[in-house]
Amino acid sequence: MELDFDIIELPDTDHPTTGETAPDFTRPLVTDEYWEDVSLSSLLDDDPLLLVCYPMDGAFPATYIWNELRDRDFEGTYQLSIAGLSISTPYEHTTFIEERGIDAPLFSDPSNEVAEQYDIVNDLDGMTGIAEPRPAVFLIDTDQTVQYAWVADEWPAFPPYDQLEDALATHCEMKPLGQ
Repeated sequence: MELDFDIIELPDTDHPTTGETAPDFTRPLVTDEYWEDVSLSSLLDDDPLLLVCYPMDGAFPATYIWNELRDRDFEGTYQLSIAGLSISTPYEHTTFIEERGIDAPLFSDPSNEVAEQYDIVNDLDGMTGIAEPRPAVFLIDTDQTVQYAWVADEWPAFPPYDQLEDALATHCEMKPLGQ
C-alpha cells in the first residue's frame, strides 16, 4: 500500500513518565457551551484525567483520535474525565466539538507552551517557527501523578488504544452498571 505522506521519525523527548508529577498549566478550556481559563489541577479533584494531546483541529490525526476515543467510550466505562489539548483556538475548538460530536472539553494552547512543558513539541517540517503537540496521552491521577504515558515517536502515529485501555483498567475504577 502506498501512502500519500511520509512517515517521519521524531526526536526523543523527556516527557513526563509514569510516577512523575504532571506539569500544571492554566489555559482556556472549551466545551460545547462556553470557555474559561481552567487549570489542569482543578480537573483532578474527583477522578483521574486522561489528557489527550493532538495536532490542530481538523487535521486527520485529530479526527481519527477523537473518533476512536468516542467509539471506545472510556468515559462511559471508567471513573475518569477526558480533556484534549491542541494549538487550536477556542473558536476552532467550538466548531470541532460541534462538528465531531466531542463530549470532552478541549484546552486551547495556540502558543504551544504546554507542549513545551511536557516536551511533546512537533516542529513542523519546512515551516520555521510553526509547531504543534505531537500525539500523546497522559493518564493523571488525583495527586497529579502520571499513571500512564504514551508519546508518538513518529509522524503520524496514534495511541495504542488497547494498551491504554489496560492502563485504565489498572488505574481507574469501573463505573457502576447503569451509570
